[in-house]
Amino acid sequence: MISHALTIVANELNRHLVDSYESTHPQVGLGNLAEGFAASTGNGLSRNMLYLSVVNVREEKTLKNLPNRMCNDSSLKIVYENPPVFLNFLILITATHPEYVNALSVLSRAIRFFQFRNVFTQDNVAPVSITSSSVHIKPLDRLESFKLIFDLYSPTMEEVNHLWGTLGGKQYPFVLYMLRMLDLKFKAVLSEGEAVTQIVRNFHHKNSGAA
Repeated sequence: MISHALTIVANELNRHLVDSYESTHPQVGLGNLAEGFAASTGNGLSRNMLYLSVVNVREEKTLKNLPNRMCNDSSLKIVYENPPVFLNFLILITATHPEYVNALSVLSRAIRFFQFRNVFTQDNVAPVSITSSSVHIKPLDRLESFKLIFDLYSPTMEEVNHLWGTLGGKQYPFVLYMLRMLDLKFKAVLSEGEAVTQIVRNFHHKNSGAA
């Protein structure tokens, strides 16, 4: 589900760059910068790309204590299942273009994109952005409904130092966003029970009896 969520956003961002700046080839992808970049031979990421990477995951604790049951109105049964896990993700967006000016230009275009478009739902994204992917995403890993909110995150210099030290020490033009809130849930019902539909009260009065 994480990969599908970021694929949807990457597709929308790439569509924006193609439509607004007349780009002729894909410029946005998912990638782990710690893998390094491909030389003439060998594995690694391609240059001249804008990469989205997950660098941290946090649980949304305010939604932790949700009820573990729900009522199915059609079958009048109580379904018991564990509540979803609500997560926030720190997303690193990096411009890897060899020409520094080009990298800054593409990065500024991405920032402006998220400035006017920071909420993504199944109703406001193009259908092709949901179905199109460079890798096969299995049906259970796909999002059925979603609301992805991107907020700009401003790290301290210490956090920047730790981040790029973890990724290999070589810093590229980048920006960080907090992606809220992706709920992860596996469709597994723990148990079912009958719902209470009516309450019958039966009162009996004792006979006091004759004295």
